[in-house]
Amino acid sequence: MIKVGIFGATGYTGVELMRLLSKHEKVKIEYISSQSYAGKSIADVYPSLTGFYDISLDDVEVEKAVSKCDVVFTALPAGYASKIAREAVKKGVKVIDLGADFRFDDYSTYKEWYGGEYDGYDGIKRAYGLPEIYRDSIKEADVVGNPGCYPTSVILGLVPLLKEKVIEGSIIIDSKSGISGAGHSPSQKNIYAECNENIRAYNVANHRHVPEMVQELSKASGEKVSVVFAPHLTPMTRGILSTMYCKLRENLTQEEIYDIFAEFYKNEYFVKVLKPGTYPATKNVYGSNFCHIGFEVDKATGTLVVMTAIDNLVKGASGQAIQNMNIMFEIEEKAGLDIVPVYP
Repeated sequence: MIKVGIFGATGYTGVELMRLLSKHEKVKIEYISSQSYAGKSIADVYPSLTGFYDISLDDVEVEKAVSKCDVVFTALPAGYASKIAREAVKKGVKVIDLGADFRFDDYSTYKEWYGGEYDGYDGIKRAYGLPEIYRDSIKEADVVGNPGCYPTSVILGLVPLLKEKVIEGSIIIDSKSGISGAGHSPSQKNIYAECNENIRAYNVANHRHVPEMVQELSKASGEKVSVVFAPHLTPMTRGILSTMYCKLRENLTQEEIYDIFAEFYKNEYFVKVLKPGTYPATKNVYGSNFCHIGFEVDKATGTLVVMTAIDNLVKGASGQAIQNMNIMFEIEEKAGLDIVPVYP
């Protein structure tokens, strides 16, 4: 039985971890923390968990968590996970960070986009936690930096094309996210009156996820890839739909593009390549760890339009984190995640 701790259990990604892990037969949650709700039962904070967990929230106590757990998930703001990871790694405890602290190959990129100071990655066996690309390095890692939700949707849709050298030039990315992507804490941008019957762009070309996308897409391409990224907040709870506009190097048919995706993901359970003419929709992956990929070729302009859909809280965060845990502990990768999407 894998003993699990969750730092930040009352945020959206934390409670989603608990929902998914409740049916994981090889996991027992031993520690959960919350600065806002310390001392309360998790079921009192989230009645949806009533009958599934009888466990109280602690304040952040790293030594206590490390002493009780085999792996800890850190669902915390940037800068906190690095401190926890140092202590955990010393004691042989695995860390899966759902924040940004361990996503970058170059620590200076993290400092530039997220600010703050800590002692970097020296001495930590780290992996970028996108299983479909980095399964082998995840298996050997002590610390996994779980990808961001937008980058997950973008990277899965573009890596096969970049590896096969079928697209060139700058890539335009239009992504639309549900309100839960804005986090649990209330603010003007996520209250009902601001979000209902409204869709708006934010942080265009300057979103913190841009360097993460560029890092991973450039590695797939073998040369620097440039992107223009426009995220939007939409009036739905969950889901990300990303639409990517790419210039084709040569004329390729719909069938040829399909074959590239199908071959690349032929052994990947959680990535579904849709038949030509079928487009992804967030409702078709709701509550699941799946990514759906669709595409269209605009012959008039030589543009390939790639579309992906994920649930931002599952494949975009907590589900992918559990997928990474399963890989690290060499158990069935689908364990706790083999869930049919909720529809309608």
